[in-house]
Amino acid sequence: MSRYRRNLLKSRIFYFAFFIVISFIVLGFRLYWVQIIKYDDYCTEALKQRGEETNVYPDRGVIYDKNFIPLTNRDKIKTVFVFKDDIENNKNVEDFVLKYGDIDKEKLSKFLKSSNKIMSVPLSSSVSQKDIPKEVFILDKTLRYNEEGILSHVIGYVKESENKGESGIEKVFDDILKKEDSEDVYFELDGKRNVISGAGYAVNKSQDSGRPSSVKLTVDYHIQKIVENVMDDYKVNGAVIVTEVSTGDIVAMASRPNFNQNNIDTYLNKGNMEFFNKAVQVSYPPGSLFKIVVLLAGLQEDMNLVNKEFYCRGYEQINDLIIKCSKEEGHGKINLKNAFAQSCNSVFIQIGERIGAKKIIEMAKKLGFGEKINIGLVEEIKGNLPEGRELIGPAIGNISIGQGTIEVTPLQIANMITIVANNGVKKSLSIVDEIVTEDGYPVKKFNREDDVRIIEQKYCEIVRDYLNEVVISGTAKKANLEDIGGAGGKTGSAQAILNKQPTIHGWFAGYFPRENPKYTVTILVEEGHSGSSSAVPIFEKIVRRIQEINR
Repeated sequence: MSRYRRNLLKSRIFYFAFFIVISFIVLGFRLYWVQIIKYDDYCTEALKQRGEETNVYPDRGVIYDKNFIPLTNRDKIKTVFVFKDDIENNKNVEDFVLKYGDIDKEKLSKFLKSSNKIMSVPLSSSVSQKDIPKEVFILDKTLRYNEEGILSHVIGYVKESENKGESGIEKVFDDILKKEDSEDVYFELDGKRNVISGAGYAVNKSQDSGRPSSVKLTVDYHIQKIVENVMDDYKVNGAVIVTEVSTGDIVAMASRPNFNQNNIDTYLNKGNMEFFNKAVQVSYPPGSLFKIVVLLAGLQEDMNLVNKEFYCRGYEQINDLIIKCSKEEGHGKINLKNAFAQSCNSVFIQIGERIGAKKIIEMAKKLGFGEKINIGLVEEIKGNLPEGRELIGPAIGNISIGQGTIEVTPLQIANMITIVANNGVKKSLSIVDEIVTEDGYPVKKFNREDDVRIIEQKYCEIVRDYLNEVVISGTAKKANLEDIGGAGGKTGSAQAILNKQPTIHGWFAGYFPRENPKYTVTILVEEGHSGSSSAVPIFEKIVRRIQEINR
């Protein structure tokens, strides 16, 4: 054999051996990739083909507060997962579920009659591993809503069977919050599609955390919690709104009575307005809070009102209509500042008669009454302002003190007091900040209007001076906040009809601290009798607690 042929043979053997070695390396790497690196993924995919799926994480994006504290998808609970066949065929499994699961015999019987193959029920007490039957799985399940019900009326709730937002932010941003993939658990089935007891399971995690699927609100979780705790401490029904003066951000909004978003069916036939967000969805007579509107309209018409001396005899008569003052025997001679601080009806009816109903209603519209504020919630209503013949004759009496057909939402009052706190500059109030990814990366800011001056500063400075006097010596003097910078505001007591019965609601709307206000707080207490006795103490408590946490 020639040297050339020997070299050719050696070369071929070498290349063949090299090819074999490379092939084994590639095959080995492929086996390592399939059996080690991608083992969990392929197991999950296999279980998807032949397994039974159930949810362990909500099929919706997160709703965050302004500091990216999650308001949904935050609480995990230990949950029992068990198969219907095992409950029916194994008494030990049934006994375990009834003993350790948060379920009674009636609910268990209802499940057994359903078409579901797998039941999930919260674990109600701790259990030792050795006491868990092999047919039972205990896993962490993430709840959509926490049991505290924080911000429930703003967040809203979902119709679980359709994964569809029914109210609040859940409804407004339903298309954004819906997720195509989520974290699910798959239990293994046999060839006949029956669950294999004690067989394996796999958890499939969402892979699309970069998609715009979440919403960031302007709400501050810590302030929201303070507001709700104070409302519950005082056991009141109504609404509270806190706004940040410099931005117009709504940092807290609460309504009572509250409801549990995890158990909607409980409230369907109660009729206690649990589902109503009373901050935006229900309108009330504003009572003496409307005197802010009358005062601004009066100052705009005649600045000399501040120097005028009035006389209150305890009532005003317009044709056949007699309207009593808050002080039955009358205030006697009184100037405008003290009349405002003491909430004198007579003086403001006299101002109303002087300037006319039309100019008062024009000022009310300028301040946002009679229209939606549009903060990002579909439930918001317009309220009502009188028009046409409702402005003629003795109607001016009720208009001047915020009664009659005038109805406003707490949100509209919050908007007005925020304008005054900003010395006449209207901020675009909002409760939505932006759309974000589930990881919190910004995608799109919520549309807000530019700041606009709607009231001259000189008028607002007078009104603020008068609001300060209300808290210093007037109807809100019980709000003793001088040690933390003081406050300004206005009380209101509004005659209304609730559940077909006459009642009086209590109002307070104010700001703090007195100089360079940081926050406004608007409070409505249903059946509160007077703003001084029912709403002012709540204002003081909320302000002090916000101050304590240095927000």
